[in-house]
Amino acid sequence: MLKYISQIWNSPDLRKKILFTLGIVVLYRFIAHITVPGANIDALKAVASRNQLLEMFSLLTGGSTSYFSIVLMGISPYINASVIMQLLTVIVPRLEALSKEGESGQKKINTYTRWLTLPLAFVQSYGMIILLNSQSNIPIIENASDPAVILPIMLTISAGTLLLVWLGEQISEKGIGNGISVLIFASIVSGIPQVVGQGLFLAQNDESKLLPFVIITILTIVIVTVVILVTEAQRKIPLTYAGSGVRSKSDQAFLPIRINQAGMIPIIFAVALVSFPAIVGQFLINAKTTWLSNFGNTMMTVFQPSSLSYMVVYFLLVIAFTFFYVSITFNPEKVAENIQKRGGYIPGIRPGVQTAEYLGHVSNRLTFFGALFLGFIAGLPVLIEYVLASAGVGSVPLLISGAGVIIVVGVVLELIRQINAQLVMHDYKKFY
Repeated sequence: MLKYISQIWNSPDLRKKILFTLGIVVLYRFIAHITVPGANIDALKAVASRNQLLEMFSLLTGGSTSYFSIVLMGISPYINASVIMQLLTVIVPRLEALSKEGESGQKKINTYTRWLTLPLAFVQSYGMIILLNSQSNIPIIENASDPAVILPIMLTISAGTLLLVWLGEQISEKGIGNGISVLIFASIVSGIPQVVGQGLFLAQNDESKLLPFVIITILTIVIVTVVILVTEAQRKIPLTYAGSGVRSKSDQAFLPIRINQAGMIPIIFAVALVSFPAIVGQFLINAKTTWLSNFGNTMMTVFQPSSLSYMVVYFLLVIAFTFFYVSITFNPEKVAENIQKRGGYIPGIRPGVQTAEYLGHVSNRLTFFGALFLGFIAGLPVLIEYVLASAGVGSVPLLISGAGVIIVVGVVLELIRQINAQLVMHDYKKFY
């Protein structure tokens, strides 16, 4: 371990990228604690203690409802903009053509996504401000109906979202890893010490809380281990290239297809969408119109995080987004074409159309199992908490949600891969 750290430190480029990433993360956590001027923090804390849904939504989107931060919305508007743009890429021919132009086309789509993020952030910031105000007995923002009061706050929060997106892009370009994922990772990890401290405090004051705390800690470790194993699991499809001669097993070429090809992206998308109905419901529940108030109450009841309907919708959304994301990122026809251009083929499968069909079939089966796994892990912590409570063991706060585990594991593994790749490049440069 020390040798590995020494290798990283002795690589100037890698050291600079890691320090740059850490600097951006520290800056992000500092920004997350900057409160919007005029916000009543005491009233906000009372709302946060009663509403775990908002806190979970904030945690998994990189925002900070606990402090009514200038990055209150996190990157949720950017996530929504990305989902909209990916859907439009399938529907709009011009965007579909751009997506096939390689890096230059992707840059234009990213530009459109950023422009779409601004109006979404502006609208969502208004909804979040009104929602938080409606949940508190004491107004968090005084005179929120006054445009002169609320517009500057909306602009500030919208600017905070764009700032986070920009910081994420800086990490992607000059640091290590996918910047957006790293920021969400930092948001999730920053909450673990508080949860652990809260669990230990409860166990200290009430010995009955010690057993569930130990059980949940052990289960968290087991879940992390299982997630790592499944995330790294892959199906190796053998490839043979013309003129390559007889190859030993160790020299055999393979096309690896992962079980979890989508990583943590479906979880992030699903959390953003499944949280939206309950948030809208909490906004409508105080409406003067009776049917709107009843509709809001129904939405809140149906989409409570502990309800069966919430878990079913969450599970189905994870599966749907997994298939959707893989369909965009993995193109069997293009992969089959590239294999054929290089003079390769899968033993027993004809090059061209049959190879594409075979790859599509394998990918769909692996994606099905990967989607089921993602959905199961995402809902497992809620199930564990329910089982512990039903068994009379008691319950303590979960160390990290299932979605959080997948995101953390995915980001850490990706960072390790990128660091190892940078170390290999550093070693190659010694020969030039």
